[in-house]
Amino acid sequence: MDIKNNVLETIGNTPLIRLNSVTKSLPCLVAAKVDYFNPGNSIKDRMALKMVEVAEKEGKLKPGGTMVECTSGNTGMGLALAAIVKGYKCIFVTTDKQSKEKADVLKAVGAEVIVCPTNVMPEDPNSYYSVAKRLASEVPNSYHFNQYDNLANRLAHYESTGPEIWEQTDGKITHLVCTAGTGGTITGTAQYLKEKNPNIQIWAIDVYGSLLTHYFRTGEVDMSYVHPYISEGFGEDFIPQNYDMSVIDYFEQVTDKDGAIMARRIAKEEGLFCGYSAGSCIQGLMQLKDKLTKDDLVVCIFHDHGSRYVGKIYNDEWMMERGFLEVKTFKDIVSGRTNQKLVTVNGNNTVAEAVALMKKYDIEQIPVMENREVIGAISEGGLFQKIFSNPEIKNAAVKEVLEAAYPVVDFETPVERLSSLITKETGAVLSKDETGAYHIVTKYDVIQSLTK
Repeated sequence: MDIKNNVLETIGNTPLIRLNSVTKSLPCLVAAKVDYFNPGNSIKDRMALKMVEVAEKEGKLKPGGTMVECTSGNTGMGLALAAIVKGYKCIFVTTDKQSKEKADVLKAVGAEVIVCPTNVMPEDPNSYYSVAKRLASEVPNSYHFNQYDNLANRLAHYESTGPEIWEQTDGKITHLVCTAGTGGTITGTAQYLKEKNPNIQIWAIDVYGSLLTHYFRTGEVDMSYVHPYISEGFGEDFIPQNYDMSVIDYFEQVTDKDGAIMARRIAKEEGLFCGYSAGSCIQGLMQLKDKLTKDDLVVCIFHDHGSRYVGKIYNDEWMMERGFLEVKTFKDIVSGRTNQKLVTVNGNNTVAEAVALMKKYDIEQIPVMENREVIGAISEGGLFQKIFSNPEIKNAAVKEVLEAAYPVVDFETPVERLSSLITKETGAVLSKDETGAYHIVTKYDVIQSLTK
């Protein structure tokens, strides 16, 4: 029987999956090492377990002890799984930049989570680095793993990720592309692959606002290159000791926006529900496509699962608030139509006249106006039952069958917001343009705009 003794035995041996859509413009085969198949849904399970094993062997982590670590979420999850199996406690320190889902997941597996501010220097006493160090000195029988400088981090990938990729590609890999954070994944994997074939190119993907790219290119630590960024799980404002820059051939930076959009494309086009770093990894590769040939075999590391980001990059409102989505608005819908003036009636027009206008212009919703202001509405759906039960109502004045006025919104209101305002009872939305003229958008306009 093939029965695992515990969840830790399921770490590693993750699949290599060919990408078919998002990279179709590239001349070569691109495959993703999809490490969200690990039990903790990220590649960090590998190094978390290795750090625990090394700490136990060295006597730094003792029975009944407490694990202390600063984490963006994934390393914490890996450590928490090890803690459950091995009987340790966990205190994790994270930043307010990380998604709420990550903190919630850590709490779900029994960890205590402390949130610290993002926009402080590493040496600041309130930074998550400093808080983790302080807790490790204050909590009895505790150990601070410090994944950034703990070389067991890169050892895990030298021993597992690198060999797996080499075997899965039959040694034909020509490029490894990986986002750069603590340095453990890219360095450890690169060290193994370079030993097998020194010609393999190692491309690190970084984010604008991180220190790593400038340091790689110049060897200088210049903090003027550091500024806040939204991307999660990679990029640094200092140089972790896990880095061996000699095994990395090139650094490429991507924007927060491009990485987020590409992650969403991977989910929709490849069926791989991945995290922020996967999108940035592929975006970086696309920016370097001129360096590739038809004979290349590229492996990209997909670190974690998209469930950690459902409140961020997979949330339309979050994306729109940051300008990451090309948002269609009321104005866009109106601008995309032929010059069609708003059809209106006043309260003294008859119902029959309103119905005639609906037939003539093939519309279902008509605003009712007096003195250039909206006082109500009349609709095909609203009239149906009334005319059916009383045919003579066709001779009545519109003001006698007046329905509630349509909502009036800003001309730049996003289409997604319009869709929530248009209901069974409210069939349209109005807005004024720069000249003060009214325009109307119906549910059919919204549907058409979203399916173009």
